[in-house]
Amino acid sequence: MPGEIEKKYIMKKIIIRTRHKKLLSMIQDNWIRLFAAMVCMLVISVTTAATAFLVKPVLDDIFFNKDRTMLMLLPMAVLFIYFLRGVGTYGQDYLMSYVGEGIIRRLRNMLYNHIQDLPLSFFQKEKTGVLMSRITNDVNLIREMVSSSVTSLIRDTFSIIGLTCVIFYRDWKMALFAFIILPIAFYPIVEFGRRVRKVSTGCQQAMAELSSFLHETFVGNKIVKAFGMEDYEKNRFAQKTQEMFKLEMKAVVANSLSSPVMEFLAGVGIAFIIWYGGLGVVKGTSTAGTFFSFMAAVLMLYDPVKKMSKVNNRIQQGLAAADRVFDIIEQESDIKEKSDPVEIKTKPHKVSFENVSLTYDNQVMALKDINLDVGKGEVIALVGMSGGGKTSLVNLIPRFYDVSKGRILIDKTDIRDTSIASLRKQIAVVTQDTILFDNTVRNNIAYGKLHASEQEIIQAAKSAYAFDFIQSFPSQFETKIGELGSRLSGGEKQRLCIARALLKDAPILILDEATSALDTESEMLVQKALENLMKGRTTFVIAHRLSTISYADRVIVIVNGRIVEQGTHEELMEKKGEYYKLYQMQFKSV
Repeated sequence: MPGEIEKKYIMKKIIIRTRHKKLLSMIQDNWIRLFAAMVCMLVISVTTAATAFLVKPVLDDIFFNKDRTMLMLLPMAVLFIYFLRGVGTYGQDYLMSYVGEGIIRRLRNMLYNHIQDLPLSFFQKEKTGVLMSRITNDVNLIREMVSSSVTSLIRDTFSIIGLTCVIFYRDWKMALFAFIILPIAFYPIVEFGRRVRKVSTGCQQAMAELSSFLHETFVGNKIVKAFGMEDYEKNRFAQKTQEMFKLEMKAVVANSLSSPVMEFLAGVGIAFIIWYGGLGVVKGTSTAGTFFSFMAAVLMLYDPVKKMSKVNNRIQQGLAAADRVFDIIEQESDIKEKSDPVEIKTKPHKVSFENVSLTYDNQVMALKDINLDVGKGEVIALVGMSGGGKTSLVNLIPRFYDVSKGRILIDKTDIRDTSIASLRKQIAVVTQDTILFDNTVRNNIAYGKLHASEQEIIQAAKSAYAFDFIQSFPSQFETKIGELGSRLSGGEKQRLCIARALLKDAPILILDEATSALDTESEMLVQKALENLMKGRTTFVIAHRLSTISYADRVIVIVNGRIVEQGTHEELMEKKGEYYKLYQMQFKSV
């Protein structure tokens, strides 16, 4: 057991190092701008050291020796130094921000693109708010690390080197004592940095949970109000912010403790320098200019050392955020595409299921030994009680999930041998959940065919009986419909989804309770549109209302993941089996 734990720990360290190398390689891709930024930082550091160096001639030559030439030269030198410092500061800030923002853009794109490529099973496990937090909050912490913290680290390192040269040049004995204190001052940087990284991971997880909570309660606000649960949700939010507060305060403690410790250590060093250096001035072995130049350099030296503690803390936060981002980027999809996939041509298709079984997460059996042949242009209706496996069956066709056993064929080709893009191009889907986007009516209809002509879009809207209500909008097809189509009625949303499927004009059609959100009048209109749409297409219709499947060529009855009956409506009614029972349950009151 201890050996297993050690092995996992070693593996984790290897993974973390690999991630950090990836991040470092992204930084190194900008090496020209990084080099220019480092030159700017070097200029800043040299000007910092030069400022401390000039303290001696200012005091000794101007104030004590009354040198008029130096009185003219030194102010000009100071102006030149601060001009260079200003140029260096601007260049450093711009270049490092450019590098940081560029890396964050790449990371966000990588993260979003990878999330889009992951299968439906991933989205069912992960919370939407958590994923949003990874793309926004966690990536922002990485930006802070790259653009600000790395900048400060490099600049402060250069400053320490430059100021060290000054203090050793002025008085090497006092400099040695200063460097006895300096290694001790680095201890809190390392120790508190470890604590910050640990607490930061907890803070980021809490922020992700908070984002998820906000997403749920905002989207479900109608239900919150309908059930009078505003106070309940307020209390839940308060609990989450309290947990967040505790974690943030732990981070504050870890961040804040390092600074006082370093302040005290700096005070010890400065106190000794005042005593030792002052003694030299009193004895006449050193000048006041040398002492104050040395003192200024030491004060400037301890400042970047002190800053390094906070810089390190921010770097630890960024590395913790990077781990969370790479947790997603490194997730592999269980829907694999072959290296040389078959491209499916758009034409009428036959779909076959051969001994198909589906198990979710290797636990829940959704389908068992499904054998089904659906001919070109055939319309089949899938019926059965909720949870029987109807939706799971049609979700296998576009490879939203892969079969656990058996295979699905399109025209004798295993769909796992085809390219996912060409497979899904053959399929149009209308689900019971009306998924629309906060965009115009036009763009929602043309979602599956972005370059559709105006006439094609209008014709699809007319065929879905959506044209009339679209024309009633002030901006007609340019009308924004709100998040998830919130400005439309349920029937209007469903008809836009049907128009979208009509425009795609795919040879395989999946209708998952496509008329469930429609009133009786709208349902009659859309049923006519659907009947026209299904002509010549291989169609799978999931229906709970048996009155809507009279046009089906065949009815498939699925119970507990198995096909228990199939045939026409009349044949199944004569059998008086499962279908007959379902029919009687729905129409017994008639």
